[in-house]
Amino acid sequence: MAEEQKWQEPENHRLCANNCGFFGSPTTLNLCSKCFKDHCIKEQQASTAKIAVEKSLTQASSPSSSSSFDSVSILPEICEVLSSPAKVEAAAVVKTAVPAAAQANRCATCRKRVGFTGFKCRCGTTFCGSHRYPEEHGCTFDFKALGKEEIAKANPLVKAEKLEKI
Repeated sequence: MAEEQKWQEPENHRLCANNCGFFGSPTTLNLCSKCFKDHCIKEQQASTAKIAVEKSLTQASSPSSSSSFDSVSILPEICEVLSSPAKVEAAAVVKTAVPAAAQANRCATCRKRVGFTGFKCRCGTTFCGSHRYPEEHGCTFDFKALGKEEIAKANPLVKAEKLEKI
């Protein structure tokens, strides 16, 4: 009876190859989703660095075809140099994108946190409940011109010469 109650691990579940504690699958090289994503990112960075190195080597060797050098010894140094600026540029992009998202969560006038209840004005900024009206926040949007354009589109001008006289 004790043999019947033994716990058996399913055969299709395997632990992550990086030993992170999560389960991996054969489709993701026996890695969990996070480790597989990290693995893919590293491969992409390595391939872009390799392409950049090859381009720089072909550009450097084409003007001076008589000079010969060992590209294998230069390759690791260039890869290190190329990979570090890419990380810095990626971090700079993330830092610039975050303030734009944070800006939409606060009222432009009183800086009060509005979250999902913020009101987006036609001037393009977000306001709280008390500053949502154009008079309250000094809106620069021309509502009168917009109204005139809408009326002109809805009611086209009828010229007298096109009408038949009775």
